[in-house]
Amino acid sequence: MRKVLPVLIMAVMVAGALAGCGARRELQPLAGHTLPPAPYGREDRPKSDVLLTPPVQAKPQRNIELRSRSEDRQDDPFDLPPED
Repeated sequence: MRKVLPVLIMAVMVAGALAGCGARRELQPLAGHTLPPAPYGREDRPKSDVLLTPPVQAKPQRNIELRSRSEDRQDDPFDLPPED
């Protein structure tokens, strides 16, 4: 068992390295299939890379500054206790 474990770990590392070095090329539709039709009002069909890029609404940018030190909270007039 002790001799098998290092070989297994090496095999997993080699498989992971090979999986990460695949060729990058432009995506093409499968044989017999086409890209979706052009959107209304547009004459050309968008390429696959444009269709795969998420819009800003789907993946918004973070603009929140993280606090670097502890600070007292300001009074919140809407932080009311629950009603009985």
